Amino acid sequence: MNLPNKLTIGRVCMIPLFVLALEGVRFGWYELPTARIIAVAVFALAAFTDFLDGYIARKRNLITDFGKFMDPLADKILVMSAMVYMVFLGDISPWVLIIVEGREFVIAGLRMLAAQNNIVIAANFWGKLKTITQMTMILVVLLDFDHALLYCSGVLLIYSCVALSIISGIDYIWRNRKVFS
Repeated sequence: MNLPNKLTIGRVCMIPLFVLALEGVRFGWYELPTARIIAVAVFALAAFTDFLDGYIARKRNLITDFGKFMDPLADKILVMSAMVYMVFLGDISPWVLIIVEGREFVIAGLRMLAAQNNIVIAANFWGKLKTITQMTMILVVLLDFDHALLYCSGVLLIYSCVALSIISGIDYIWRNRKVFS
């Protein structure tokens, strides 16, 4: 198993730790600012491994079928876990989760349909921008500092995340419409 795949597996293993930290926030197992900082630190490390595994895989030509499958799956589980808890914590509205995760399911379905026809749908600019925005939004909103600039940045990132989910979803469907015929 190569290094990028090990990093992806490491990210998957961090998800339960992240969820456990968010449980601490939800149930107040320890002081609230500390709980959020722990959750943010685990999420930031997991998000960094996403960048790092992709960078190493491309730079060293270590792209594998396992990585193509598992890397985006790990990202989706990490982001979905964060956003579900953010709804529980009152950090985001349920409609944000529905739109963002609905897009993920639609594109996953599109990719499965394409795979049946031996078509690979690679990530594009809009999809990558959406992922960066999602991860940044999660970090900023989970920090939940009572500071006007962070609050405004968080709100802007939430709406940007929704907009980019819609734009990138439409773009993926449009660019790959041949899969439906």
